[in-house]
Parts: sequence; structure tokens; C-alpha cells
Amino acid sequence: MRLLLAEDEKELSNALVAILKHNNYSVDAVYDGAAAIDFAFSENYDALILDIMMPKLSGLEVLEQLRKKGIYTPVLMLTARAEIEDRIVGLDKGADDYLSKPFAMGELLARIRAMTRRKSEFTPNIIEVGNISLNKENYELSNEKSSLRLGNKEFQMLEMLMNNPKRLISAEQFMERIWGYDSEAETNVVWVYISYLRKKLEALEANVKIKAVRGAGYKLEVE
Repeated sequence: MRLLLAEDEKELSNALVAILKHNNYSVDAVYDGAAAIDFAFSENYDALILDIMMPKLSGLEVLEQLRKKGIYTPVLMLTARAEIEDRIVGLDKGADDYLSKPFAMGELLARIRAMTRRKSEFTPNIIEVGNISLNKENYELSNEKSSLRLGNKEFQMLEMLMNNPKRLISAEQFMERIWGYDSEAETNVVWVYISYLRKKLEALEANVKIKAVRGAGYKLEVE
């Protein structure tokens, strides 16, 4: 499952990202409310974790804008303030849950599971393009005859492509969303993972292919 974490305390953010990834979540981390809005509008997430006190836009302002635009992804609010009034404001603006700092990681994970479980009652966990399907819960890529499991980054890349069929996604966009702004990885790592995905699509005899457009990026096309 894919999460967006908006937390301006970078040390805390790094710790949360490490633990969430260890628990098999894919995580995009941003450090201010404006970036949270950009990411939430451009990508499909299973849940959002928003700190209330952030630069540029507060978590409450981000939440309000998302709900006004019809984005109803489950939202967990983080705050250092425990007053009941703050909880009421967040819940009234459309938050699904609330967690006050400091918190136990076990409780955070449990609340994420609960939110995404409620969402899964209404949102399918399978993405389909052509004759292949991608299961967002177990990272399985399959057709009617067989299936195989993708690695974490392979899954994230193919999920981006399948959620945006025919749309070009640049190497830089893959890097920002999957490896993160602070990654020391070179952009040619994207080509390496594209190669892995092409081989797996061929192994499944998929009728979709990843097409490269020189200098622009990659897109998924049904043959």
C-alpha cells in the first residue's frame, strides 16, 4: 500500500519512513503543506498522514482543500496538541483519525491498518490494464494463467504507469516519487527497473508494453 507522509520534522519523518517501509508500505515523504497538496493531487494513495503544524499550509488547510476537491483518501492527523478542540476541528474537516505526539509506532501502524481496511470495503485493490492485473496488497502481477511477485520499487513504478495509462512519466518523476528528493541514486536506476518490468511483462505474455519516448519518459501502451 502507498502512503503520503507530510511531516516537517525531518528526523521524525525519516524514522517514520524507515519503519513504514519495514512494514511493507510504500511511502512518499514531504515536509510542508504545499508539497503535500501537490503530491496528493497528482498521485493515488491508500492513506495520507498529515502533521497539523507545517510550513506554507497547515495539515488542516491541506485536509480542507483535498476534501473540497473531492479527494476522500483516508487521512490520519498528527499533532503535538492534545486538546479536544483540535481533534474536533480536524474531524469536522474530514479527517478519519487523530494521533497525538508522542505516539507508539504500534498504535500508528494499527490506525493505518484500520483506515485502509475501511477504505478497501469501497475501493478495489486490483488495477487492471490490458490482460494484466496488479494487486496492491500483495504486489502480485498476474494474468489469467499465472502470476509473479514484484519487488517494492518495481511495484511502485508499475503502479504509477498503470494508474496513468498512455501518460508519459519522466525518469525524474519516478525518482522523486519512489527514491525521494534526497536519494543519491542516479536516474539511470530508473532504466534498470524498467528493464526488470519489461522482462516480467514478457514472462506473463502481457499485451501491454512499456514504451520509452526519448528525452520525455515512459508510458504504458496496450498493443
